[in-house]
Amino acid sequence: MKKRIFAVLTAVLMGISAVNVYGAKKESMSAAWIATVYGSDFPKTKTAKEQKAEFEDMLDILSDKGINTVIVQVRPKGDALYESDINPWSDVLTGVQGKYPGYDPLEFMIDEAHERGMELHAWLNPYRVTTSGTDLLKLSDDHPARLNPDWVIEHNNALYYDPGMDEVKRHIADTVEEIIYKYDVDGIHFDDYFYPNNYPLGKGEGKDGKEADERREHVNDLIQDVSRVIKRSGRDVVFGISPSGICVNDESGKYGSVIRGSESYYSVYADPRVWIENEWIDYITPQVYWETTHSTAAFETVVKWWVNEVKGTDVDLYIGHGLYKDIVSEQIGEQLEILEKYSLVGGSFFYSARDILNNRMGCADAIEKYYDKKADKKEPVNNTPPVTVPEVILFEAEAIYSASSVLIDGKKVNFEAYNIGGYTYFKLRDVAMALNGSAAQFDTLWDADRQRIDIVTGISYTPAGGELKTGNRTNKHAVLSSASTGLNGEDIYLLAYNINGNNFFKLRDLGDAIGFKVDWDAASSTIVIKTK
Repeated sequence: MKKRIFAVLTAVLMGISAVNVYGAKKESMSAAWIATVYGSDFPKTKTAKEQKAEFEDMLDILSDKGINTVIVQVRPKGDALYESDINPWSDVLTGVQGKYPGYDPLEFMIDEAHERGMELHAWLNPYRVTTSGTDLLKLSDDHPARLNPDWVIEHNNALYYDPGMDEVKRHIADTVEEIIYKYDVDGIHFDDYFYPNNYPLGKGEGKDGKEADERREHVNDLIQDVSRVIKRSGRDVVFGISPSGICVNDESGKYGSVIRGSESYYSVYADPRVWIENEWIDYITPQVYWETTHSTAAFETVVKWWVNEVKGTDVDLYIGHGLYKDIVSEQIGEQLEILEKYSLVGGSFFYSARDILNNRMGCADAIEKYYDKKADKKEPVNNTPPVTVPEVILFEAEAIYSASSVLIDGKKVNFEAYNIGGYTYFKLRDVAMALNGSAAQFDTLWDADRQRIDIVTGISYTPAGGELKTGNRTNKHAVLSSASTGLNGEDIYLLAYNINGNNFFKLRDLGDAIGFKVDWDAASSTIVIKTK
């Protein structure tokens, strides 16, 4: 075995830094909401073949404009654009609620998004049952609201699940759990609808009274339940909510000027500050749907309010833009430039996809220009060769947990991975399991007498158990591995660290040795493996 040369170096002493794209936080989120209620953005057609072509065309256009994430409404009215055991098929697919559309739209949409290097977040409206009408008999026979009429409340000629019922909370949490276990979604997303808007309080109750506070607690219970379901699953799925742009009015001018408008804290009993403070959500996307010159809710003033709310937390902040308004579409380039001032703003969501597709007031051109300019800024400014950074090799180190998403021949696989000394390391057995059956499959053999790992290519992997678990998402203690490595009987040197008894290697090192290609898709912050 070749001698290891140990270098105890730090980037500070050398005046340089090692940058590793694997496991890095997404640099900028650029997302489009795709609404399905009323067939607003999708689908405009009724057959499986037409809908597939329609969605493919939509993704191609959005991707060309710089969109790297789609937020697809998969549960518009207590129903489903996916195969569900607890919610009926949505009527937006065929015109008839409960009717099988001939394919699984969510599975298809995920595959198409991932093929283009885009993320897909499943957008659910948690409580809405109908948009108009209160006749439960018009719902499909298997709709939970029809089967459980006591779960339902009426308001303004529409039906909603009662947020105060424990059975409703469990049903919505079960809905989320079903989606994340059956589908390779990148996120779960709730919109701004909670209690029906201005749902009346009981006689003598005020907006800060006992009943109002109880309603807010019921909503908080649901958010916490969904957060627990996602975290308990161990899946690499983020949870985000897009509340109304104004939580409460700022009568003091604390955030630079007075903010006035409809307050979600009182109108729908949503309190996003609690979700942020408790970090029940991974990201928040307030709908800052106003122009820069609005008299009581100017765009930047509202943005500042939200920046202050996420400060000091691990909750990511993205800003929602209302392209459905001509004035916002006209100003979208300016609004995106304004966000550059705020380091805590991680990107933008655009409502909605159809406005980008229709290039409303030139918004699609402005969005494309903005993201093209951002991409150009990342290009080298001259032809000076890059500085080679010596690799820092440590006897022992803290392994920083890094949930890593990898596309293997177009299919997403989640790994437990750790950052050590600026590089991300993957468990050898996880890689073997993930590549099993592919052109780059290999097995691992352990020679205890020689303390040697032998990699044998071209044969299927024999699982040992526990592969491809994402772990408990905490940092670990890593020790430089003392095991030697062989490849098809020949000595080979691969740097490895031992973490909790498992050997972790760099993915590119394994790819170079075994024969699979590893690329980095910067647009989607995704590692891409091609085995052929």
